[in-house]
Amino acid sequence: MHTPPKMWLQIAGFTALPHLGGLYGGYLTRKEVDTWYPTLKKPSWRPPNKAFPVVWTCLYTGMGYGSYLVWKELGGFTEDALVPLGLYGTQLALNWAWTPIFFGAHKLKWSLVEIVLLTGTVGATMMSWYPISRTATMLLAPYLGWLCLATSLNYCIWRDNPEEKEE
Repeated sequence: MHTPPKMWLQIAGFTALPHLGGLYGGYLTRKEVDTWYPTLKKPSWRPPNKAFPVVWTCLYTGMGYGSYLVWKELGGFTEDALVPLGLYGTQLALNWAWTPIFFGAHKLKWSLVEIVLLTGTVGATMMSWYPISRTATMLLAPYLGWLCLATSLNYCIWRDNPEEKEE
């Protein structure tokens, strides 16, 4: 079976989109991972820093391709696509916002609130995708699992590193 070039472009576009925020997040964290982040108390079970870019590359690729599957199944940006792709877009925006809150602004409590909202939105996205494409839904499962770990890590960092009171 031959895949038309236009379809390859669509697949590539949907799959690449999440990586844009990831690249920006990587740019933001580069300095902070060497300066501010090491000063924080972190739990012993946290993944090594080198794992994060590898994990996020896989997760962004999976979620991007999953969004393409949902989009294709629903015939594009149709009325039926409003909720499933709207939730996807919302979680993507929340995903991209976490890094500037945590690493940029050093707001541990607000990053925790944000990641809890993000995790819930990913769960809602999965629920909306399930009747449309089980494959797309399963592509989000590792992401949801990683977010549960990341939420726990964010909580422990917030708990163990009291923020200074703003005057």
